[in-house]
Amino acid sequence: GFAIEDADVVCVTESVVARADGNYATIEQIAADLREKFPSGTIGVVFPILSRNRFAVLLRAIARAAKRVVVQLQYPCDEVGNQLVDADALDESGLNPYTDVLDVPTFRKLFGRPLHPFTGMDYVDYYQSIIRQEGAEAELIFSNRPETILAYTDCVLCADIHTRSRTARKLQTAGAHTVYTLCDILSAPRD
Repeated sequence: GFAIEDADVVCVTESVVARADGNYATIEQIAADLREKFPSGTIGVVFPILSRNRFAVLLRAIARAAKRVVVQLQYPCDEVGNQLVDADALDESGLNPYTDVLDVPTFRKLFGRPLHPFTGMDYVDYYQSIIRQEGAEAELIFSNRPETILAYTDCVLCADIHTRSRTARKLQTAGAHTVYTLCDILSAPRD
């Protein structure tokens, strides 16, 4: 319903190209790979981004593959700057984001139900609901130290992108049993 004119720019995302090439995976294919990599049934997910359309799909596959998922979120924001907690509210709380670990009740007591400023999402509720919809037990914690997850499970998926190698190295040094990054998931053809 519109004409492309001189000087217009048309962008085709990698998603469209992947679908055209048949180079994509289903949630079930991702879940099958995760079941093989995490046979214990518990997966600790460290430092995922706050995303409705990127990470949320992967979280659904992670939850489908597990009996229990422990998600460790960074605060006040994720690695790409998506705000979980307003920086001023964090300052007022008196927390030290480098050392303090929070569970959901403590997070709620301190910050209520903060909504992402652009999406209007409560990512704590959203991520818990995705995990539960897939039939897994959900636990969320808040910490900026990757080693914190080891108090909950020693089988960890590093979901950060830019710092994944450092995060994986720190977890392995701290004694994690199983450590993968998102780059390791479905890294070979399946079906």
